[in-house]
Amino acid sequence: MTRRAVGVLIVLLSCALGSACARAQVIRGANVVQTPHSPFGSDAARLSLQQLQRLGANTVAIIPFLWQATPGATQVERGNAVTDAQLVAGIRAAHGLGLKVMLKPHIWVPGTWAGAITMSAEGDWPRWFESYSTHVLQLAELAQSERVAFFVVGTELRGTVSQAQWLPLISAVRARYSGHITFVADNLEEAQRVPFWDALDFIALSSYPALGDDTATAALVRRMDAYVAAVGEFSRAHPRKPVWVAELGMRSATDAQRAPWESAEERAAPADERLQARILGLWLDRLQPPLISAVLLWRWFTDPLAGGPADTDFTVQHKVAEGVLRERWRTPR
Repeated sequence: MTRRAVGVLIVLLSCALGSACARAQVIRGANVVQTPHSPFGSDAARLSLQQLQRLGANTVAIIPFLWQATPGATQVERGNAVTDAQLVAGIRAAHGLGLKVMLKPHIWVPGTWAGAITMSAEGDWPRWFESYSTHVLQLAELAQSERVAFFVVGTELRGTVSQAQWLPLISAVRARYSGHITFVADNLEEAQRVPFWDALDFIALSSYPALGDDTATAALVRRMDAYVAAVGEFSRAHPRKPVWVAELGMRSATDAQRAPWESAEERAAPADERLQARILGLWLDRLQPPLISAVLLWRWFTDPLAGGPADTDFTVQHKVAEGVLRERWRTPR
């Protein structure tokens, strides 16, 4: 037996006999959003990624934005919020810190969100997919050239999932990109309606279930456990597909648990960083292997000074929740 073969055998036996390898495979990190004054490639953005890595993150989702004028528009444009050069700089900075990268395009629709996208006439769908696919395939080629580990073909596009054009698009992405491919469904309800999971490498969903008015820990735990049980039932219907939570988050604001998807622009509320920290800690305790293979928080900014106790955004930066992440991520359970 060669020296290399002996080394491989030792690693395999270690994985079989202990939990270290299993922990090493768990994906944990955040969706990273570029801010105008701290673009990818800047010293500030590198510092922000380093701060995230020091908490124990091993993966980042980097987000290029597409743009669509209205939910029924057939033309999708590449937004100017993040250029290709900035994407490459962000990917390389993350790789330099030992972080895996997911490239995760989002469509921005003014006044609403990507889940509202739908066509008024069936004949408009081919034009929409042609426009959308142009940008997705360009991004897939960039992901391939930069050795990105994971690529998302669509994020929270719940109004589109019944369309047959998804399978040809996924096939075209595979022809250009050799990494792992997924689609991020909007919560469990959409994930249950996606018909093309078999064409993808793993299942991914954004998780923002409403948690009700009662913030007592027992009440929160009951609702969370019910959600996790429902995810487990769904997962058993797709036994060969790992399940990722590609977005998990809640604002650090009073009553944010009622509608965790709600942004600061949608509802003004006093800051409550302790509520955010407590609920994220409860979620991280429950969204664990073997059921959940990855958890990526929403969201983390490239501005290393973002967040803070008075901030009411989703970011955990410089808030109590940072300590929760450090405790959970650096000593996995």
